[in-house]
Amino acid sequence: MVLTMSRLSRNITRKIGLPPGSLVFTGRKKTDKLHLSIIDYSSDHFDELESRDIESCFPFYDTPATSWITVTGLHETEKIDAIAKHFGIHPLISEDILNTHQRPKVEFFDNYLFITLKILDFEVDTQRIGIDQVSLIMGKGHVIMFQEAHESLFDPLRTRIRESKGRIRKMDADYLLYAVLDIIIDHYFLNLEKIGDHIEQIEEQLMIDPNSGTLNEIYRLKREVLFLRKSVWPLRESVSKLEKSESTLISERIVPYLRDLYDHTIQVIDSVETNRDLLSGMLDLYLSSVSNKMNQVMKMLTIIATIFIPLTFIVGIYGMNFANMPELEWHYAYYAVLGFMFTVAIGMLIWFRRKRWL
Repeated sequence: MVLTMSRLSRNITRKIGLPPGSLVFTGRKKTDKLHLSIIDYSSDHFDELESRDIESCFPFYDTPATSWITVTGLHETEKIDAIAKHFGIHPLISEDILNTHQRPKVEFFDNYLFITLKILDFEVDTQRIGIDQVSLIMGKGHVIMFQEAHESLFDPLRTRIRESKGRIRKMDADYLLYAVLDIIIDHYFLNLEKIGDHIEQIEEQLMIDPNSGTLNEIYRLKREVLFLRKSVWPLRESVSKLEKSESTLISERIVPYLRDLYDHTIQVIDSVETNRDLLSGMLDLYLSSVSNKMNQVMKMLTIIATIFIPLTFIVGIYGMNFANMPELEWHYAYYAVLGFMFTVAIGMLIWFRRKRWL
């Protein structure tokens, strides 16, 4: 993907003129049909269900256990609307779920909270950042996750729930929300590592043989890092709001985990800013390298021209058609002039060398 305005605003124009809360999917269709994945668990209970029938998730609105409902595929707006109505989600929130170019944010309501953020994946082959939006609804005893396509990075969390590893089966829905956010933010570190490796490769190429291809790579990666920054910066505000929230949906025992999550978000932002500064410095280094190369060429041409100035002067004198030039009658005059010109050239080269201009 290339960072262009179409990348940021694709299909948004379809919403122009529509009333607030109109459900319009602004992303790209990434799955054939909507798919539901449901995990219902507690410390002594586990149940898992895969379905395409949206009504299969309705019984999990209010259960004694914790329910994790994953909705994959957002293009079937009618089904998304039906799920939202059953779980009491405001129409404006449903609109934000379907707007895949939504800025990361968190909003609190009486019975649930809503958070949306980006899953970013730096594709090594194309050197582009792929993006998917994830929206989370956390209510009393349930977390509903809306995603554009299946994300395998959540599979380890599902395995932990199935095998009852760690404390997740003993915790409530707010800890599940934290666990999902933690995986997404940890995935940022993986992508930043990939970007860092690519920056090192460009830096090595820049030091060895900078060319126009290197400049294109720097500009392209700089755009990707700016896009990453745009997706990560608002997340800090969202996590901070969760940490400082007085909502009854967030228990006190989750606050330390959210505080740690906030620290990770700050680390991600610091890494993004570092990469951006490195790329800006590499751009300056490229321009300096090209300018230095040009200066070296101009210096060599100037030295050559300077050497030929006295030689041209000598040749110009003997190229004049004066009748009385006695040395022209000398038998060895030609060789003497050539020798003198050669001596002048060698002398100037030695002088340039002593001045360290060569």
